[in-house]
Amino acid sequence: MGNKFGKYVVLAGAIVFLGACGNDSSSEEGVAVNSDTSVLQSNKKSEDIGKIQIEGLSDHYHTGNAIELSAILENEIDTPHWNWFTREDENAKWKKSPAQQTQDFVGEATVNGLEIKAALVNDNQEVYAESDPVKIIIDDHHGGTEEDQKIAEGYFDEDQVEDRDLSDFEGDWQSVYPYLLSGELDEVFEHKSEENGDKTPEEYKEYYATAYKTEIERMVIDKDTVAFYEGGKETVGTYENDGFEILDKGDGKKGVRYAYKLIDGPDNLPKFILFSDHYITPHESYHYHLYAGDDRDKLTEKSSNWPTYYPADLDSNGIVDEMLAH
Repeated sequence: MGNKFGKYVVLAGAIVFLGACGNDSSSEEGVAVNSDTSVLQSNKKSEDIGKIQIEGLSDHYHTGNAIELSAILENEIDTPHWNWFTREDENAKWKKSPAQQTQDFVGEATVNGLEIKAALVNDNQEVYAESDPVKIIIDDHHGGTEEDQKIAEGYFDEDQVEDRDLSDFEGDWQSVYPYLLSGELDEVFEHKSEENGDKTPEEYKEYYATAYKTEIERMVIDKDTVAFYEGGKETVGTYENDGFEILDKGDGKKGVRYAYKLIDGPDNLPKFILFSDHYITPHESYHYHLYAGDDRDKLTEKSSNWPTYYPADLDSNGIVDEMLAH
């Protein structure tokens, strides 16, 4: 779906019908119910519709990404008529989107927190059933202040760096190496070649093939526990904070690797794991580069191999979108 990414989330919206609730007027045609949260206008009684599902929602968007949603009926009905409604926050009034009158909603991510819902209307354009709203989350990661962007690019003072707990990297993570091997990241290498002009797409792919190569296809981090997956086999260890190292990358740029030491687990686990994700203070990670091994000093040296991990619920399109925005 173009720029849309991530594993699509299916949110089931409960169908709401008008009924007498101690207010005689609530059963009349055209009377609104709970106007703060609902756009219902009709008490039309039709066949059992079941639930309205909204498909296509991403866990987050970057500013300008396409929003592509679809309203799906649990039970088919004859000639359904659709409207879509939006509001910028929970205190705002719902507004009808005149251009959105099919089961599909197409828009652009420009307002963080925008709520959207689908509704069925009768021949008089009165709403008689609606979905629960879904919320559009915009997160441009490092695209905050100018200072944030400078830090992400490696320009910062050493006294700005702070310790981080392993919980900053919590989540279920997948290696991007299989996507490189399958050719699904070729769009990224073509973009880098066009943007920078210093390497061909093939040269970029060769460079990142070395960088991303790993046998650890998945990692699941929960507080101080790390589960490594190789060939589908899980091995679990417990790690504690072991500080951080600041690296000089030249040309005034620096990098930070956050270190964690194995304190409980089998001998085949790396005694040290170091993470780099372009943040230098406590912050939820959106992707990271991994340095793992038994010699901490070697893990702080310049390396051409830095396996990279993104959330496991992203598909190849989502990963490409994240990389292009990075």
